[in-house]
This record gives sequence, C-alpha cells and structure tokens, in this order.
Amino acid sequence: MGSTPAEVPARKTALITGVGRLAGIGAGIARQLAAEGWDLVLNYWQEYDARMPWGIQPDDVGRLTAELEAIGARVLALPADLEDPAAADRLIAAANEQAGPLHAMVLSHAESVDSGILDTTLEAFDRHFAVNTRASWQLIAAFARQATADGGAIVALTSDHTAFNLPYGASKGALDRIVIAAARELGPLGISANVLNPGPIDTGWMDQQTREMGTRQQPGGRLGTPADVAGTVAFLLSPAGRWVSGQLIKADGGFSA
Repeated sequence: MGSTPAEVPARKTALITGVGRLAGIGAGIARQLAAEGWDLVLNYWQEYDARMPWGIQPDDVGRLTAELEAIGARVLALPADLEDPAAADRLIAAANEQAGPLHAMVLSHAESVDSGILDTTLEAFDRHFAVNTRASWQLIAAFARQATADGGAIVALTSDHTAFNLPYGASKGALDRIVIAAARELGPLGISANVLNPGPIDTGWMDQQTREMGTRQQPGGRLGTPADVAGTVAFLLSPAGRWVSGQLIKADGGFSA
C-alpha cells in the first residue's frame, strides 16, 4: 500500500507598511519573513522619502522585491499615501484582490519630522497624526474585517520620543493605545496585537554624533539593526508567539534599561 504524500502547508501572507528603502526596518522585517516562508505585500510611499535627508531611492522597492522573490516569496508592492483618509481601505482591498487574505500585518510606516512644543506647525501635527495614528487605526480595522477564521497577528512599531519630537512622539503614544485596545477587542476573532519599541535603529537618519552617542548608551556596545527588530516581529507573528498579545514590548538591546 503506497504512502500518502505529505500535505504542503499553505503559505500565509503578511502586509508590511513603510517598506521604501533597502536600509529600512520594514525591509529587514520583509527579509526575515520571506526566509520563514511568508508571502508579502509591501507598502511604500516615496514622496515621504523625498522630504527626508536620505531622499528617494527609486530602485530600492524593485531590488527588494527581486531579492525576496529569489528566496521563494511571492511579493506584491503597493504604493499608498497614508495621509489620505481613503488610502488604508484601498490598500487592504488591493492586497486582498491581488494577493488573497492577509494573515498578518506589520505597521512600520511613519511620518517623522523633528519639532518641539514651540515650533511644531499645525500642518505637521495633523500630518503626523493622520499617518501614524489615524491610518494605523484604519488599517487595523480593515485587517480585522478581512481576517479568516484563523484570525491573524498585528505588530506596530512605536517609539519613546517625546521632547523636541512632539508630533511624532505624541502620535506614536496614541498608536500604542489603539493597538492595545485592538488586542482586547479583536482577540475574540483570533487576532493578536502588540506594539514593539526597537529603540534607536540607524537606517540612515543618524549623523556621526548621534551614532556615537547611541552606541555609548547601548549595554552591548552596538546599535540595533533592522535584522534585530525582524527576529522579534517574526516571533510575534508565528504560532509560538501568538499567545503574546496586548503588550508594549521593548526589544532594544537594553537601551531603555
């Protein structure tokens, strides 16, 4: 009597936002998930990069897509301006239509332009909350509405920034509360939700002085990398990590100790 071939586990798909540059945290997470057998939907918005010190890297999304496909992942790259109130729902709908249901979502997008109490403009304040807070809530809600019977996992990246980075820090603080609320409200749907604070990760925004100061503050004597963040995210999305939910986790190499 012949043996029955073993069933090949169905591949799952994760959406990662904010994946516009090869050096970014989102790209590091994408590499880790692809290596662990995930298919991926990558969201990016290069107009944001154009306003940042590193500028647009026009070939990075294509190069990352090819890199991930070379290790077996199916990859869909979708641009979306998350400042637009309609963008989050459109992004989830496009992902569902072109890649099928999403089983995980990693919110690594951010608007981050330094300013403090006295010099933050109303425009900058509103943009930070639109991108970092409102869009994240909309994405979480849309993800939950399309979830399969198996539920899913959500991880959002956050920060401790407060002084002299007011709109970024305040909008990330509000994000923390939304994600923790999602763990309670969406738990009955089988959805876990956690906030991850990775500490300072140099993805091109640090000058030499900042890099040296951050290194001195790290107990291990080195700054974190996107790969360091990716390992924790991958665990939280895995079956072994799904029991962890509703937590604000600091995986920062001891920076906050």
